[in-house]
Amino acid sequence: MGVNFPNDEVFLTTEEILDYLQVNLRTVYRLIKAGKIPAVRVGRQWRFRKREIDAWLDTQRPRANRGSTASAVADPPQAREGRSRVLVVDDESSIRELLQKTLALAEYDVDTAPDGRAALERLRLGNYDLLIADLKMPGMDDLTLIREAKRLQPELPVIIITGFSTESSAIEAVNLGVAGYLTKPFRVPQVLAAAARALGE
Repeated sequence: MGVNFPNDEVFLTTEEILDYLQVNLRTVYRLIKAGKIPAVRVGRQWRFRKREIDAWLDTQRPRANRGSTASAVADPPQAREGRSRVLVVDDESSIRELLQKTLALAEYDVDTAPDGRAALERLRLGNYDLLIADLKMPGMDDLTLIREAKRLQPELPVIIITGFSTESSAIEAVNLGVAGYLTKPFRVPQVLAAAARALGE
């Protein structure tokens, strides 16, 4: 298109940003329109400066800095040495088992809960490095679990699982500091990539 970018700039295409942020196309367009994520128009396409997206992500979610004042949250005594502790919350046992096995293979310590109330009990009893939770579960409204989890552990990164697109919930979840999305059906590499990003690995 005749647009010259500096050699040290890394730009992501729209397709790459969908995978990078773990959101769907409509959500990306909503976030662009709302001025939530930085984007550059090149002809008919959008391009995203990776460093700007990373900077934006850092402002959207607090990350526990290992070895800093957040070490009590980042390295709870219950976790095995060098392992991150993950809590998976989903009312579908098959999803819980899949995530538990996938994350355990990647050397995470994984606990599970079948609903929001059980998850909050676990969060009250011990510290976690990452929460992965279904956006739609019986017994607790969409974002209550996220809000309550953030009250208990303000530095806790959260990844949302959803089986369908709800843009208003997506934008509200971003405002609450959600670190990423997994849309059902998801693949193992997506789970591991989302977890690694959320944990700053």
